[in-house]
Amino acid sequence: MEDKKVLLSIKDLQVKFRVRGKRLTAIRGVSLDIYENESIAIVGESGSGKSVFTKTFAGMLDSNGYIDNGSIIFNDEDLADTVVRKTSVSDWMVKHALARLNEYSKYELGVEEYKAIEALKAEKAEKENIGRDQEAASDKAIADLGIRKTEAFNLKQTLDPKTERAKIRELSRSIKEMEKEIKKLLKDRVKIELAASKSVKNDAEYMGKYNSRMAELKAKYDTAVQGSISEKTKKRNEILAKEVYLSIGRYSFFKRAQLLYMLLAALKTAMKTGVDLSDDAQRNAVFDKVAFRVKYLDETADKYHGTCILNLANVKYAKDWYQIRGKKIATVFQDPMTSLNPIITIGKQITSIIMKHQDVTESEARAKALDLMKKVGIPNAEARFDDYPFQYSGGMRQRIVIAIALSCQPKILICDEPTTALDVTIQAQILKLLKDLQKEFNYTIVFITHDLGVVANIADRVAVVYAGQIIELASVDEIFYDPRHPYTWALLSSMPQLAEKNTRLYSITGTPPSLYNKVVGDAFAPRNPYCMKIDTLKEPPMFKVTDTHYAKTWLLDPRSPKIEKPEAIQNIHEKLLKAFNI
Repeated sequence: MEDKKVLLSIKDLQVKFRVRGKRLTAIRGVSLDIYENESIAIVGESGSGKSVFTKTFAGMLDSNGYIDNGSIIFNDEDLADTVVRKTSVSDWMVKHALARLNEYSKYELGVEEYKAIEALKAEKAEKENIGRDQEAASDKAIADLGIRKTEAFNLKQTLDPKTERAKIRELSRSIKEMEKEIKKLLKDRVKIELAASKSVKNDAEYMGKYNSRMAELKAKYDTAVQGSISEKTKKRNEILAKEVYLSIGRYSFFKRAQLLYMLLAALKTAMKTGVDLSDDAQRNAVFDKVAFRVKYLDETADKYHGTCILNLANVKYAKDWYQIRGKKIATVFQDPMTSLNPIITIGKQITSIIMKHQDVTESEARAKALDLMKKVGIPNAEARFDDYPFQYSGGMRQRIVIAIALSCQPKILICDEPTTALDVTIQAQILKLLKDLQKEFNYTIVFITHDLGVVANIADRVAVVYAGQIIELASVDEIFYDPRHPYTWALLSSMPQLAEKNTRLYSITGTPPSLYNKVVGDAFAPRNPYCMKIDTLKEPPMFKVTDTHYAKTWLLDPRSPKIEKPEAIQNIHEKLLKAFNI
């Protein structure tokens, strides 16, 4: 895929959910590059994390979900290109930012002394705290009691007050006891911490050395930050000041003022702590705490021009998602009836999206909508324009959902099992429609499915997902003809098309692991018939099979025993030809 442009680059993505007082890790360190104009399938069992993974692209995580780590860089030139007009307000903000940055840059002269001061403070804090093992044991005891209390409360809510009063009273008593125990543990923890802190303060010898060293370092720091900054630093700050305004210029005046001071505070902290602001990656990370960084390119007499670094993992404002969701990244969901408003006509639903994201009149939007309806195969589109969703069949409704998704010509079309609710004949038509329209609109398809039969018809590449991780990534031919991970073997063996007369259809034993707990070793190990001891102890790395094929299994380690793939998927090409009477 070297000749193709990377459209979406996901690195070390981790997604968590707050559920009943616990943290569930749904996506565990996923990295993936998605290319322009390709079709990539995300495959796995229900609950493997397929939909959660793609929802992060469009800011559609549920309210209790959040991205805990990682980046999602969206490489879209049109959206990234940023122009901000020069006004009296922009002139004042740039000058104000430059003055502050030149002032803060003096902190960079005392970075070494600052780090030494912080290290000395950390050493004292460590002495004042209880031991790490004791702290971890205390935290675990409090957390375990909190979880048990939440579970008891949830169970109590399910009981019938008329017939299960005794159980409710017992649970209420248990909850109160746990609350008392938690309070006691917290009090004991405070007492131990106070005793440790008091012990350090009473250590006259240590405190004397600490105060003497701290005074010495502070004196050195105060002298260092009184120096003058270089011309090179001043030039850097001029660019930084313009980047600050470019990054906030798209917001309202009050939002700009708020973000200006937040960005300056973030840059002040970065300068104090020794962040290398000449390095793009480090500068991006500082800006990402507040807003997307817009990299300065050039300027004219009346405007600043830059390019935006779009990290979708750090979108903080709804206004930014309005420019991405629907316009650049669109989604087709599984059930078309829940995607459409039952009391608004089909035509109105398409035109409202076109008018929201494009500068067109209602008559122009209607013409575009009718054209899209014809492209997706709606017969007699003019007559059916004012029909309601219930007047369409399931297949026709899904075609309308696709038309809405394509109305703004997005770069990425996420298809979340869009054919599951349709019969096989219509399913084939929808898949063909998606591929045909891809040639015209040049979008990238990210297709979520658990049906490998669908994968063969739609995908160029396949990412097999299990327990929130990509465990195999390859071209569609490599997945079918040369799979390497035991989970991929199991998925292929489960295909009904491979079943023969008088034999049982293969099924994967067991269930996926609970993602409330930390997964040790290979997540598939408990269900893997080829499991080795190391699978239960250590997580496998991603092994390279070819330039386009990677698999996360210890079976690819040169030291592992040679294991042949299951008989059911050997000679799979001939079996599929026979199954489909080709």
